[in-house]
Amino acid sequence: MISAVESARATRLSNAVAVFSGIDKITGRITTFDVYIGETVQFGALQVTPHVCYSRDETEAPKTTTFVDVDEITLDRKIRRIFTGWMFADSPGLNAVEHPVYDVWLQSCKPNSDVPAPDTAAKQ
Repeated sequence: MISAVESARATRLSNAVAVFSGIDKITGRITTFDVYIGETVQFGALQVTPHVCYSRDETEAPKTTTFVDVDEITLDRKIRRIFTGWMFADSPGLNAVEHPVYDVWLQSCKPNSDVPAPDTAAKQ
């Protein structure tokens, strides 16, 4: 009986890269960017730091999630946390980053990126 339950449970895949999109509401420009888990990427006045990024095998129903911190760099150069929590690629509005100028949402997770990993880039 346990094996039947185990096989029915979807396999969660841990990924090294979270793919986000962000919009600058002033210009209307949308940017897509890769962020390695545990690293921080700046988008406008926001700093995005994913801690995990999970997806499922291609044979299963899609479910892509990330646990992320989003900080704002204020005009007086202070860092203020504006979001900590789970983002869901299939429901970007569920846990949205609320900011007057920028929106950021999860697109996908992937095992690697064309962008060099931070320690690889430092060695070049």
